[in-house]
Amino acid sequence: MVCVLTTEISLAQKSMEALQGDHSLRERYVLMKSNSQTYGDYKVIKQNVLDGVWKIFQDSIKAKELALGEANTHITDLKAQLNQTTATLKEKEQSMEEILHASTHINVLGLDIGKGTFITMVAIVIAGLVALIGMIFGRMKLQSHALSERKLAVDALSHEYEEYKHRAMDRQIKLSRELQDERNKLEAIHRNS
Repeated sequence: MVCVLTTEISLAQKSMEALQGDHSLRERYVLMKSNSQTYGDYKVIKQNVLDGVWKIFQDSIKAKELALGEANTHITDLKAQLNQTTATLKEKEQSMEEILHASTHINVLGLDIGKGTFITMVAIVIAGLVALIGMIFGRMKLQSHALSERKLAVDALSHEYEEYKHRAMDRQIKLSRELQDERNKLEAIHRNS
């Protein structure tokens, strides 16, 4: 009987090892199973050991559920942060698109025009104005040249007219003198006769 009692105490101590120490659940199960008595195909496990292992299993499951709940809370927080970061990123992308649009476009008279198109239009307008000014300047030069030719023609005509007038005056004076001479001669002939 002492032998049976010592064997039973030693087996009970070995079975209690499953409850003590820092073992994993699998190790506790293996210790409980290996240190329990065998009766035929059955294992005889003391109730307090079985209850202790069951309590440890429940505590482990509760700890894992608690850890899982904390992990889920952390995941929910991370998802919220991700959504907030995504929203912020979208706002920044939209802001960058607006800045890019503003840097490549210009608003003229209520029309949204690309800067390249605006520069091309301004260059065409300036080129048109330069061409118009060039045409006006050329036309003024032609008119000035034509006016100069007319002035030269008028001056030449005036000079010719003055010469003609002067010659005509000289001829008239000459004819007047000749006429006076002839009158004087006629008068002298009339006086002498």
